[in-house]
Amino acid sequence: MSRRRLLGLGLVALLVGCGIPADDAPRPVSPPRGPFPTTADTASADTAPAGPATETLCLVRDNRIVPVLRGVDRPPTIEEHLRHLFAGPTTAERDTDLTSALPGAVNAAGVTLSASQARVMVDEPGDDAGRSDEVLAFGQIVCTLTSRPDVSTVTFVRDERPLGVPRADGLLSAQPLGRADYAPLIAPQ
Repeated sequence: MSRRRLLGLGLVALLVGCGIPADDAPRPVSPPRGPFPTTADTASADTAPAGPATETLCLVRDNRIVPVLRGVDRPPTIEEHLRHLFAGPTTAERDTDLTSALPGAVNAAGVTLSASQARVMVDEPGDDAGRSDEVLAFGQIVCTLTSRPDVSTVTFVRDERPLGVPRADGLLSAQPLGRADYAPLIAPQ
């Protein structure tokens, strides 16, 4: 065989061997760890009355980040705001094809606010996470938290160390991130 043909066969074998294996049947996926409820825990959110305050949650539709306004009884704390995001879309929102990239991609363990910077503590995702659209997941968090008047940037940490997270351009950044870092992914309103 010629060298070119051997090289071609070797390249094909390498590419085939690097694929993600497909399951023969659907498999259960465990919800992410953390203090945030799953969408099953938020059934009452669908019937919540519109309140005097509005919060913005950034959800996903067609691989784009979509800001959604929800009425709430009072302005949420930053912890409540993040918890509402991790709870996912309501039934009515799911009926309009809104979803979330967060389950399985990012496990947030908490959030603090210092000056105008939110600091999100992130746990290691589980092995059976089921999703890997981290760019959208981190974008959802950044866009949701920076929609608050008291937050201008968001940083992520794991084990008290800065965590490099993907921006919309695919580059990792451990620097404070803002809405502009995910602008290409945000659906026009």
